[in-house]
Amino acid sequence: MHGALAAAVVDGLENANEEGLLTPQDVGIAFYGDVFRARHQRTRGMDEPKRVTDLDDPLEQQLLLDLWAAAAAAEPDRVAAPAAEGTRAPTPLTVQRAMNALLRSRCMPGAVAERFLLGTLRQVRKYLSNGDIRDQAREAVNQRVTSDTEVVIGHSLGSVVAYEVLCAEPKNVRALITLGSPLGMPKLVFDRLEPAPTDGRGMWPRGIRSWSNLCDMHDVVASVKQLGPLFDVPGRWRTVNDRVVDNGWKVHDLGRHLTDGATGEAVASALHLAGE
Repeated sequence: MHGALAAAVVDGLENANEEGLLTPQDVGIAFYGDVFRARHQRTRGMDEPKRVTDLDDPLEQQLLLDLWAAAAAAEPDRVAAPAAEGTRAPTPLTVQRAMNALLRSRCMPGAVAERFLLGTLRQVRKYLSNGDIRDQAREAVNQRVTSDTEVVIGHSLGSVVAYEVLCAEPKNVRALITLGSPLGMPKLVFDRLEPAPTDGRGMWPRGIRSWSNLCDMHDVVASVKQLGPLFDVPGRWRTVNDRVVDNGWKVHDLGRHLTDGATGEAVASALHLAGE
């Protein structure tokens, strides 16, 4: 992972006309994917859902329905809006319709889109509902955030993990960059954060002086594009710099995010701030 992602960070800086600020050796990678598999699982993917009918957990089903609603709002020309279900529990037919609708969106192109989405839903559910997995994932990230770390970049669920790690204890980190983040998803993610939001506002991570949030306009994982209203600290110059980017047909792809000049600008700004 390090070789490709570190090079992508450097490419992003070059695309922002900020050559020379970092080398690949300056970039560290935190990996926690192994915590989602039980120790006895010898075969990769043994616990991952293989078809939409395997989504039998209410949280996974509701996440899927919320992503469907986000896709319909972002792309009404491609994705039909879900019918109002009221307070009824999702039916297998409704869940199948949600998957079919998402596979027509720009966020889920390609033959592997369904398996990718199913795996993502399972990981999000496990992280938010299993305390042991949550602790292990956060510890994996926490170990990589050293006294030399100036900027933390979190992508997708990784942005949730990074946010919670930086909220938990003071660090030397001065900047957070979130990419394709689901942090703003109401009820299912935002309201389940640790620490819990107070009066509809999430905690500003300790010690962080700047926070840049970037997402593609068609990214349904980042269904809430503006994190500022949820995390800004009025009167204390703590505001999220929200920015919508265009990742082409790979709207949620980490590599596209990292090589984009907009991400390079956010990294450069954060590094300059950390050096002040």
